Amino acid sequence: MGNLSEIVKKCADNYQKDPTKMLDVIRDVQAELGQVADDAIAEIAKQMNVSSIDVEGVVTFYHFFSKEPVGKYSVYLNNSAVAVMKGCYDIAKEFEKEAGCKFGEVSSDGKIGLHYTADIGMNDQEPSAIINDVIFTNLTSDKVKAIVADMKSGKKIQDTVKEFGDGNNQNALIKAMVKNNIQKTGAVLLAPFEPGTALKKAVSMTPEAVIEEMKISSLRGRGGAGFPTGMKWDYTRQSAGDKKYIVCNGDEGEPGTFKDRVLFTERAEMLFEGMAIGGYAIGADEGLLYLRGEYMYLKQYLENVLETMRKAGTLGKNAGGKSGFNFDIKIQMGAGAYICGEESALIESAEGKRGEPRNRPPFPAQRGFMGKPTSVNNVESFCSAARIMLEGGAWFAKMGTAQSKGTKLLSVSGDCKKPGIYEVEFGTTVQTLLEECDGRTAQAVQVGGPSGVCIDKSKYGNRICFDDLATGGSVIVIGPDRDILEVVHNFMEFFEEESCGWCTPCRAGNQLLLHKLEKVMHGHGTESDLQEMEKWCVTVKSMSRCGLGQTSPNPIQSTLKNFRGLYEAKIQKGKDFVTEFDMAAAVKESCAAAGRKPDLGEH
Repeated sequence: MGNLSEIVKKCADNYQKDPTKMLDVIRDVQAELGQVADDAIAEIAKQMNVSSIDVEGVVTFYHFFSKEPVGKYSVYLNNSAVAVMKGCYDIAKEFEKEAGCKFGEVSSDGKIGLHYTADIGMNDQEPSAIINDVIFTNLTSDKVKAIVADMKSGKKIQDTVKEFGDGNNQNALIKAMVKNNIQKTGAVLLAPFEPGTALKKAVSMTPEAVIEEMKISSLRGRGGAGFPTGMKWDYTRQSAGDKKYIVCNGDEGEPGTFKDRVLFTERAEMLFEGMAIGGYAIGADEGLLYLRGEYMYLKQYLENVLETMRKAGTLGKNAGGKSGFNFDIKIQMGAGAYICGEESALIESAEGKRGEPRNRPPFPAQRGFMGKPTSVNNVESFCSAARIMLEGGAWFAKMGTAQSKGTKLLSVSGDCKKPGIYEVEFGTTVQTLLEECDGRTAQAVQVGGPSGVCIDKSKYGNRICFDDLATGGSVIVIGPDRDILEVVHNFMEFFEEESCGWCTPCRAGNQLLLHKLEKVMHGHGTESDLQEMEKWCVTVKSMSRCGLGQTSPNPIQSTLKNFRGLYEAKIQKGKDFVTEFDMAAAVKESCAAAGRKPDLGEH
């Protein structure tokens, strides 16, 4: 290893000192140095010709960057709600015992760092962890002991993987123990796909005809918002600009969602063809896949798929065999920030900056990546677009409901016997899904992840679709023995941590809601506390700047509505105020130090 200046210069030179590659430079510097301290920040700023404040802002924004040492082996254990259900904290104790340090610390020899992370896209095979970009699933005490022993011996972390998953998880460029867990296939996404065919069909039509086919299909964005894809492509095509971009939102950060992981693994060609079809439709020659940092283990495989497609003529010059249509795709890695699932925050991050949402208008279709008209679509949306090109918009529109056409890929996890991926037609009821995944005993179902809604048994007849129960893909089954308020608490901790901090309603409001929830859970709440939470939920949702704050109160709001009895059982009825302050507990430590018993008197 050279000195700091040489290391940073090499990392910056690898990306031609391109400011949009700031996240890549920082990631490589941290991999070399084990941290990105102030001296490294200053040197990065010098090499990239930006201010130190800009670099520090990026380093401190993303979860996987750190100014402090993270350890030669950086263990990131998932502690999202489903992971907790499956015993992640027992696994944490085993890691601490074997590594000789606590979570949030690095072992004395600097080898092993233990860290929690909110979600890594493995909720169907928990407990799980990422160690130096390698995924470990279904962790047990014995597995932890073996992993830590291998780390202590200095073994390459990839060499500690002793088992491999199914499908392309066994590919030499992935070699992951991850399982696809495909439980149900449908006609759109998981049906067989022949690479090259969808784009060839698209480029035989005019761009306007492609957009019209999307409109006929009534395909709506599969990330959760449900904006019509054809309309978005049409807006972008009509926007003035000398260059346009197609961007795939691959930042699958909603806890409980892992469907895109399977599409990346098993339908990469379909995804990239969908992006190329979108590029052809809007008049773009460049596409960008923003891939969440947790899926770094898939990057080499995806890059190889892109190269294979270039050699086949599907991408590159005269893409798909269409003279004059020159289209290619690049991959930009994220670094751990839930907010980057919001399209304008994703664009900011893809430009090498903090992933903070932009003011809108202008919308990305008007001014997006690098200030140019940009269409941002979800992974599932692009895959659906490829199928629509092959089968036709009318074929697609025959499936689903009046407002929700086609199929939906669901990530099902939690207290069910068959967690995994289900491709269902829109309009499928929650009850039907519970029967298919063998989660019939559920006392509650979280539809749409933490930002969605928690429903009780009376709503199991409701349908999964935009016009009833909308979801980006996450369905969490909550069994009869779970404490629903503990699940809500986990979700609110997640939102408090993931708020970008830009606007006060989200930054402060989520913290206030979390503290009020804790007051109620500890038995110090009153009816007025419940009423205050209801009011605050409305305030945060209506006053927040972006989708994070506009949905973050949902865990409390939906459970207050559907499970109010759980809250009322915790509060002290007939009282206007109950203090949380415990004088005896507050003075216990000082009294012990002074060698006397507390005399609290009247208080």
